[in-house]
Amino acid sequence: MAHVEFLDQTLRDGQQSLWGMRLQAGMALPAADWLDRTGFRVCDLTGSNHFEVLIRHCRENPWQMMDAIVQAMPRTPLRVGMRSNAAVTFRTTPDALMDAWMRQLLRHGARSVWIYDVLFNIDKMHRLAKVAKEFNAEVAGSIMFTLSPIHTDAYYADKAKRLAECPDIDTILLYDTAGVLEKERLTTLLPAIVAHSQGKPIEFHANNILGQSGKAYLDAIPLGATILHTSSRPMANGPAVPSTESVVANCELLGHTHNLDKSLFAPVADHFERVGKAAGFLVNQHNEYNVLSIQHQIPGGMVGTLKAQLAQHKMMDRLDEVLNEVAVVRRELGYPGMATPFSQLVGIQAVLNIVKGERYAIVPDEVVEYAAGYYGPTAAPIDPNILDRIMNSSRAKEVLASPPEQPTIEELRKRHGTGDDDDELILRALMPAADLEKMRAAGPLQRHFPLLSSPELGQVAHLMKVVKTPLVQFSSEAMSITLRR
Repeated sequence: MAHVEFLDQTLRDGQQSLWGMRLQAGMALPAADWLDRTGFRVCDLTGSNHFEVLIRHCRENPWQMMDAIVQAMPRTPLRVGMRSNAAVTFRTTPDALMDAWMRQLLRHGARSVWIYDVLFNIDKMHRLAKVAKEFNAEVAGSIMFTLSPIHTDAYYADKAKRLAECPDIDTILLYDTAGVLEKERLTTLLPAIVAHSQGKPIEFHANNILGQSGKAYLDAIPLGATILHTSSRPMANGPAVPSTESVVANCELLGHTHNLDKSLFAPVADHFERVGKAAGFLVNQHNEYNVLSIQHQIPGGMVGTLKAQLAQHKMMDRLDEVLNEVAVVRRELGYPGMATPFSQLVGIQAVLNIVKGERYAIVPDEVVEYAAGYYGPTAAPIDPNILDRIMNSSRAKEVLASPPEQPTIEELRKRHGTGDDDDELILRALMPAADLEKMRAAGPLQRHFPLLSSPELGQVAHLMKVVKTPLVQFSSEAMSITLRR
């Protein structure tokens, strides 16, 4: 039997997977005290794309959002996530801006960080971990799992070893974005990772896209995983992680122990179910097992992006064709792990191939940059014929003429006219000025989410102590990269 710690994903993965990153401060604050008193090791809160969505779609200042939630949760360390070479965009970001982004997140109260890089630019992960330690933050070095002929147990053991060698990395996070890990693979994979992790705790995050991640969690415990990522039930399952309620119950039945106060599960779940329904967002999701999901390995939120792209072209009936094309494109591009940004790059390229009726007739700039190595070395070589098509595409010459730059922090501050205000530097680097103006024009942070006036939601209005006003309308499509034609 083992003692299991739980890391809450309600405010980050749950809302990212189900709500398209539209979580605002007012949606979370009424439940913050319950979450804070539940006994989670850490609560994951936010990341760069959440900032972008808050500004562009919700007109909310993300720094104010973060400050409000940090203040409301003084007991539990709050986590932020960071891709090692991109703070604010699907494209690469200068190291100096990455370091500034890390420092600002921690100055605003984050005390736990997970750092990932699908192509494992581990030197950059180490550099950011060192920055995080300036604030004594806990750092999780992430192993982004994907199924492919080259992603073997030995491959991941090597990554675990290189991450664990960094004294600034405290835990190793096994992250299964597509939820494809089953007991057979875990039985060899986890021991290989544990053996090379220098005794550092192993976290496990698996999105429940195939409906099997709850079982994978239980299988992982005797193999060495001690920290499991879960969400409150309305914000769990489907494309999100398994629910805290179900995993805790199953752990108890198997004799494992934990420190969570189960009496607080229900008020949190009730709150997010009602707010999600009021906002028109997904809650209480469940997926059926689908072999096609194993082949394309698209994270759940990205499926929404593909559907939106096909709907624009009145081609929703071709979704399965696109998903099959995703599997082909992923193989041709050298089996990138299907997490941001590569799930988007592969997915959008597949949509373009189907919509245009000619494969690689249009190649987004980001795919050119990936092929050119701007994101780092590819996991496997790109198919030579496909590489030729990419490098001979209409935009390739211009993209290749502008490789990623590495300005200093002083040059960035001068470029954006922010002086020493790095909060403002991050916002200006993140978003166009017009979007920032609209955000500021929207006024101060709203600490309560307006609910619909209806008998069904009356109890929630009382719970949240808000005045009944018309519901703020948000769309629920996932983010997608901008295509340049």
